[in-house]
Amino acid sequence: MKSRVDQYVITKVKTMRLEKNISQVALANELDMSPGFIGKIESRKYPSHYNIKHLNNLAKILGCSPKDFLPDNPL
Repeated sequence: MKSRVDQYVITKVKTMRLEKNISQVALANELDMSPGFIGKIESRKYPSHYNIKHLNNLAKILGCSPKDFLPDNPL
């Protein structure tokens, strides 16, 4: 099961991904991951989540700061 903060980050990344019209496959390719991994991260059925390295690379791809994925206050 994903923690509340993991789910917050995942939702934030997914929202930004969709706003930029980037598919799971395209994002996976940019991150040099399998497309299925992004699907598992975005699904509540699997415990997979992003790590700090992923967030740094996602920020480069999505044109933001890694801190943009985090909540303003602890969850």
